[in-house]
Amino acid sequence: MIDLTMDKFKDECGVFGIFSPKEDEVAAITYYGLYALQHRGQESAGIAVSNGKEIVCHKKMGLVNEAFQQKDMSKLKGNAAIGHVRYSTAGESTEINAQPIVTQYKLGTMAIAHNGNLINADVIRELLEDGGCTFQTSIDSEIVLSLIARNAKKGIERAVFDAIQAVKGSFALVILTEDKLIGVRDTYGIRPLCIGKLNDSYILSSESCAFDTLGAEFVRDVNPGEIVIIDKDGLRSLNNIEKTQTKTCAFEYIYFARPDSTMDGINVYESRVKMGEVLYEEAPAEADVVIGVPDSGIPAAVGYARASGIPYGIGFIKNRYVGRTFIAPSQDLRERSVAIKLNPLKNNIAGKKVVLIDDSIVRGTTSEKLIDLLRKAGATEVHFRIASPMVKYPCYFGIDTPYRKDLIGANMDLEAIRQKIGADSLQYLSTKGLLKAFNKDNDFCLGCFTGVYPMATPMETSKDSLER
Repeated sequence: MIDLTMDKFKDECGVFGIFSPKEDEVAAITYYGLYALQHRGQESAGIAVSNGKEIVCHKKMGLVNEAFQQKDMSKLKGNAAIGHVRYSTAGESTEINAQPIVTQYKLGTMAIAHNGNLINADVIRELLEDGGCTFQTSIDSEIVLSLIARNAKKGIERAVFDAIQAVKGSFALVILTEDKLIGVRDTYGIRPLCIGKLNDSYILSSESCAFDTLGAEFVRDVNPGEIVIIDKDGLRSLNNIEKTQTKTCAFEYIYFARPDSTMDGINVYESRVKMGEVLYEEAPAEADVVIGVPDSGIPAAVGYARASGIPYGIGFIKNRYVGRTFIAPSQDLRERSVAIKLNPLKNNIAGKKVVLIDDSIVRGTTSEKLIDLLRKAGATEVHFRIASPMVKYPCYFGIDTPYRKDLIGANMDLEAIRQKIGADSLQYLSTKGLLKAFNKDNDFCLGCFTGVYPMATPMETSKDSLER
């Protein structure tokens, strides 16, 4: 069976928050907001709601619609809420590590949800434990929560500011107190966070697509290093963290984000189409049809076809009713059922030279199977084009990447990869071409392509403690 997600970077997490001046259906709004962010994490989901006096939280393993029943939603009453969908990049995938995390502190109750990865988490955890702190979970978010709680006597805003100064890494945070919703984005803006408005309510979300789902208005992105405070008096900003250069994760645009989102002024769909156009400029091919690997390779395939004049065609039919698990009674049957999730459309492929477009190659296992499927469907040639640079290095900032030994681009040159996956030709988009598609200067984290990161990273040997 071909599982398209097996040869991809795993999604990180999605965060959402809302503050309403009056008691409203904030839990239901958060539920639908998380539904729109489901692509960012499928392991667990949670919502915490404040009614001005206390915070109530419900979280569970599974998808959003599996984690919440009507009886669960009926207990979540209040005027402010935060929510989280999780794919674990730090800490085990267990219910105790599901978010939001709620704690009691000097000023009352507080909850936090986090997207990203702290590269100095182990050091801070050890210091806090030496100072008498105990931790219930193994995730980074609880470390931030403890830092805020221990400085609570300074007031919540100062405590958040001081906590952010202490941590290093990538993060988009939503923090809920009994009377405030706080959003924080790391100083490089590696992880996305934006602000929306729904009637008189302010919303925070990892992606703008959640605003469209809710009929809300997009206001702006949270700036790198910015802390936004939302309460009964409206929205205000604490922006006095030291300025640094924006380095948004390039893979947000290549693969993670929904195509209908806009991040830091760049429309995700348009950027993917442009990647395909630039890819043709750099790596043309003579062919009869251009096809994309569903779903993330399709916009780039549209761009490649547009630039080349080669017709775009649907090459694979995706079975959208196959769940996250598929049980086959034997290995033999499992191997014969490779088309359960994906089946080639033979009418568009047989007897033709095909350009196959995908957004990235991580391990190469899926690419090999896709090319084999096309050949069995009658393709005379398969020219593989990748709408991003070659992935050679791991990510330390909230994406679950394999070790370098498992990255095909770190261990093989272009020709060796071509031979392994069985393509007639293989080319990747260059880093320069990627930036051309973004139509921006180097305002992106390109560490997984270049090995140059926005900040110092831990040694790869310590990656177990950070990302597994």
